Amino acid sequence: MAKLTLYHAAPSRSSITRWMLEEVGEPYDIHLLNLSRGDTHTPDYLAVNPMGKVPALKHGDVVITEAAAICAYLADEFPRAKLNVPIGSPRRGAYLKWLFFGPNCIEAAMMDRANPRKEEPRRGMVGYGDFDTVMNVTAKALAKGPYLVGEQFTAADVIVGSTLRWGMMFKLVPERPEFTAYTNRLAARPAFQRAEAKDKELAAA
Repeated sequence: MAKLTLYHAAPSRSSITRWMLEEVGEPYDIHLLNLSRGDTHTPDYLAVNPMGKVPALKHGDVVITEAAAICAYLADEFPRAKLNVPIGSPRRGAYLKWLFFGPNCIEAAMMDRANPRKEEPRRGMVGYGDFDTVMNVTAKALAKGPYLVGEQFTAADVIVGSTLRWGMMFKLVPERPEFTAYTNRLAARPAFQRAEAKDKELAAA
């Protein structure tokens, strides 16, 4: 049995982690969960992730939850894949910034756009500030390309790229040239294509 086990539902946010695992290139097992059947709220799964959501990754006796945390963990645990920026590099600050910016700013702004509040909150009360600033900051970073920290593809690209791709698919993120060029580059990666094909097989089954 592989040391890595992904608790996974297809399609869901855990597809981000599956892509990351394909990029890492280590063998892994899938523990498939059915969201509509309530599998994430069973006592067995709540013992793995008390939040009752996917993804969760088990590596030996270690359990990691939250997609960005899992991607960061895998990048550090398997440095041969060169998906992290090591401590001591001046680029590490930007790498960590984008790992957290994806879920905390891009996804948060996007979901607020999808589910408008009755009253617009004061800018200082939301962690991302405002939608347009988030989009502009992201586009400016991607215009420097090809990836978020320059020439190196990292775990941060898995997180941000997945979020932008999903957002554009559901018209929650504008199809700016910087976003479409970036997500097209990512979609051409063999690991992305493998992960997507495997998830399509699961969804069809």
